[in-house]
Amino acid sequence: MTRIDMSRTNKLGYAAVIGMEAYSRKAVEPRLYELIKLRASLLNGCGYCVDMHATDGANRGIPQRTLHAVGAWQHARGFFSEAELAALALTDAITKLGPDTVTDEVWNAAAAHFDEGELGAIVMAISTINVWNRIAIATAMAPPIDDKHPIV
Repeated sequence: MTRIDMSRTNKLGYAAVIGMEAYSRKAVEPRLYELIKLRASLLNGCGYCVDMHATDGANRGIPQRTLHAVGAWQHARGFFSEAELAALALTDAITKLGPDTVTDEVWNAAAAHFDEGELGAIVMAISTINVWNRIAIATAMAPPIDDKHPIV
C-alpha cells in the first residue's frame, strides 16, 4: 500500500515534476525516452517504474527482447543504435552519480550523436525519472496487479 499520495499531499511539488515529465516526453524521441526511463528505473530498483516503462515501451512497439536487453545493454549492444548506447551510458552515469560517473568520455560519446538541445532534453528526462523513482520508492508504490497480470 502506498504510504502517501504525493499528488494530493504535495500538489505544487508534484505538479512541478509533472511539468518536467511533460517536457521530457515531448522533447525526447519516444523509443529513446522509454529506454532511458526503463534503464534508470532498473538501476534504482523501482519496481513500479520498471513495470510502467516496460509496459509503455511494449505498447510503443519496442520489441520485448530489446526491453529485456536494457538491463544488460553493455552486453547486448546489437539491440540498440549507437546513439541509444551513448544515451544509455549517459543514463547510467547520471543515475549513479559519483566523482567518476559523468566523465568527458561519456558526455562526448553522447554529444557525438545529439546536439546541445537534444542532450539537454535527455539530461532532463534522466533527471525526471530519477525523481519519479525516488518518489515511488519512498512512498512504497507497487506495480498494479490485475486479472491480466496475476501474481504467480
